[in-house]
Amino acid sequence: MSRLLRFSARNFAIGYVALSIAVLVLFAAPLWFEWHRRIESARNEFLNDHAARLAEIFRGEGVDGLTRAINAQASSRPQGGDRLLLLADASLSKLAGNLPAWPADIPAAPGAHASSITVDGAPMRVTMVGTSLPGGYHLLVGSDVTRFRVVEEFFWYGLVGASATIVLLGVLSGWMVRRALLSEVHGISETTSAIVAGNLSRRLPVPGNAHELDILAHTINRMLEQTEQLLHGVRNVSNAIAHDLRTPLAELRSRLEELSVTRPAPGETFAEIEGAVADVDRVIGIFNALLRLAEIDTGVRRSGFVQVDVAKVAAEASEFYQPVAEIKGLKLSFQSAGAQSVRGDPLLLAQAIGNLIDNALKFAPLNGAITVAAGRRPGGAVEIAVADDGPGIPDAEKPRVSQRFYRGDASRGTPGVGLGLSLVEGVARLHGGALELADNGPGLRATLVISAETPAR
Repeated sequence: MSRLLRFSARNFAIGYVALSIAVLVLFAAPLWFEWHRRIESARNEFLNDHAARLAEIFRGEGVDGLTRAINAQASSRPQGGDRLLLLADASLSKLAGNLPAWPADIPAAPGAHASSITVDGAPMRVTMVGTSLPGGYHLLVGSDVTRFRVVEEFFWYGLVGASATIVLLGVLSGWMVRRALLSEVHGISETTSAIVAGNLSRRLPVPGNAHELDILAHTINRMLEQTEQLLHGVRNVSNAIAHDLRTPLAELRSRLEELSVTRPAPGETFAEIEGAVADVDRVIGIFNALLRLAEIDTGVRRSGFVQVDVAKVAAEASEFYQPVAEIKGLKLSFQSAGAQSVRGDPLLLAQAIGNLIDNALKFAPLNGAITVAAGRRPGGAVEIAVADDGPGIPDAEKPRVSQRFYRGDASRGTPGVGLGLSLVEGVARLHGGALELADNGPGLRATLVISAETPAR
């Protein structure tokens, strides 16, 4: 059963033929039934009227008058047996009419009867109406029921011809559908084979003629583009990880090798050990950031979403970084239009806001100002904006700074590995929002936008 329910050219043709024949039968069956019912009713009515007229002649002119009338009508009977007459006595012997004798399978009792007889050497299927007349006479009036056989044969010929046409069209349609599908599948197979072979730039052809499979082709092409971007991203991230880990690991090895060779005094040894620990912490920090980004990308953190006042989280982050700002001679202020509640992960939101403030602290000039503002947009989305008056980010670099391990020219001499803004963008995307970067004139205004609606899992 499951094989019949699956879409294929064969099943399509079978379904088309079965449905079409079912519709044809639903049309023909009532027509055939009504045809026979009306013809039979009209025939019986005609025979009863004819028998009644002949009985009236018998009552008025007697048996001789009825005999003359029957013989006159029988002699003028048209070819085809549409009027069969027989007048018989009490013993059912023929007195007049165009029937050779009283049919053996028709009783003498009045009523309508069906019979098969032979007239002029030709078999005939007839309907007879018998009438009893005074004096023991019997009258039989009949009609050939095969007179409409030609019409019925044409009906059956038409029905069979229509069924054959339906079957032929079904087979032809199934073949055409199969050929068209195989052509499309062949194109998809060639493209996927090329992609498997390593040509990630191949795409399915889209003629653009509103073909039914164009939607599928567009969807597959978008999937391929996303896959290509992800693969390039993985490749770039792998290269970046190798590059960024090589420096601290090389420094760590150099420190340990120097300690092993020179064996300096304890004070210098402990200083080198502290440097080695710092290198290890840097490597661990990179891996922790990557693990958090992986959790964000997979969406597993959505299971821990709760109602969070983002304005309160931003206020606590500003208070946490206040001592650092004072040490660097910077003014850090917080502004809020009231509580801003959304569903989200409070730890990730706090880390994202902290990353934005930390970036501002890195690039703000001496005696500069940093402003953290929490508010709600007209559409209901919550925004946390961190603005500084530092060098800012060139417009050409803004689309790239959220890429993992990317570091612009302004950040070459600052600590970090280029994962801060990547994490902020991932947190925003996890919460159905986005990271927006704009000029602050001077400086940078980084805005974390969080959707008011709970994102789908």
